Amino acid sequence: MAPKYDGLSHCKLALVFAVLMDLLGVISLLLGVFAPLEIQGRDFGDLLVYTGALLVLFSLAGWVMWYSGNIEGLTSRKELGSTVGGAMDRLARSLSRRIRNPRTRSSPT
Repeated sequence: MAPKYDGLSHCKLALVFAVLMDLLGVISLLLGVFAPLEIQGRDFGDLLVYTGALLVLFSLAGWVMWYSGNIEGLTSRKELGSTVGGAMDRLARSLSRRIRNPRTRSSPT
């Protein structure tokens, strides 16, 4: 029986981030190009164009995270029967535990 495809169930936060950055970036770009934004003799259109371009660039990171989080069909090493990466897996696990649970040092008083 084939596994049920859940659609957009994985990495919803990355998808929302990417879509939001795209919308804000395009709106900012269009406002910067087409709206006359002159306040006290200063033109702010260029600022909005550059800001929009940066927002669209940031959305690329969200799209990459969302896409890579939704890749289906990759088999794990356990399913392949490989024990070559066991030491590397243990090292990665121990490092992530240290990062997640930082030690607190008690200062002498």
